Amino acid sequence: MVSGLHTLFGFLMSTSGEALLSQYMAQVRQEVDQALASVATYEKGCPAVLGDAIRHILLAPGKRLRPMLVLMASDACGNRSNATIASACAVEMIHTYSLIHDDLPAMDDDELRRGLPTVHVVYGEANAILAGDALLAQAFEVLARSQAPAPQVVRCLQELTEAAGPCQLVGGQVDDLQAENSVGDAQQLQAIHERKTGAMFRVSLRLGAIAAGANEEQIQRLDTYGKHLGLAFQIVDDLLDLQGDVAQLGKQTGKDDEHGKLTYPALMGVTESQEMAAGLINQACEQLEPFGESAEPLRQLAYFVLERNN
Repeated sequence: MVSGLHTLFGFLMSTSGEALLSQYMAQVRQEVDQALASVATYEKGCPAVLGDAIRHILLAPGKRLRPMLVLMASDACGNRSNATIASACAVEMIHTYSLIHDDLPAMDDDELRRGLPTVHVVYGEANAILAGDALLAQAFEVLARSQAPAPQVVRCLQELTEAAGPCQLVGGQVDDLQAENSVGDAQQLQAIHERKTGAMFRVSLRLGAIAAGANEEQIQRLDTYGKHLGLAFQIVDDLLDLQGDVAQLGKQTGKDDEHGKLTYPALMGVTESQEMAAGLINQACEQLEPFGESAEPLRQLAYFVLERNN
């Protein structure tokens, strides 16, 4: 969809590199899916309809991009710990809660997510709201219960609560809604998406690094990588909503235009948006140089984000 942009920086992913990334991503998805299935098995006290509503989207096939970033960051820093997989589950649960709420009629009013009817379509609006509420709370429980040193767990919780809170993820969502049908500019749009999308990308990488016992320079480099990657992801997402295929995406297209959303293609045009995304990916990968080969999955993932069509 954004094909040809690799040549902008002389980058060409080899066939072996693609196969390696595919294998790595499949393995990480399997690890995360197994862990999510375990935490989404509820004891007596959780109403059956609530458990079903949560699992409907949480366990549906997805990219698992954010938990993948957690694991890749730990791997880049040379160590996975008990906090790594717990953090991966926590960020995916928060991401899923945000999708459930985003899809509600009062928000983006979507009927398709991850190739399935959205939660409110299947289980009703009230149960969808409550499923999102439950996932948000449980994400912090999963992280708090991880068998990791207390100082590490506390820092991870502090990082995650900030990223998911009113000044980051939720604040970005509010500003995104308020910007509908308005004439905005690139600065406003970037401020929205650095919080709405970028905050969870950045915290995923920070959590992975913290879980690995990384030093502050490593954490900051991965944070900057995540900032550029998250913005590039959103630009590509805007392009896919404009030009993508519903069957491949697993969600409806054309919704941004329908809701009068402020998007990069609408503001800058398709070609300039593509070029901006490519530039951001290049800047993201520059941050990985000191990590050497251990960060190769993160490099490959960056170009996967640029070229993705789903």
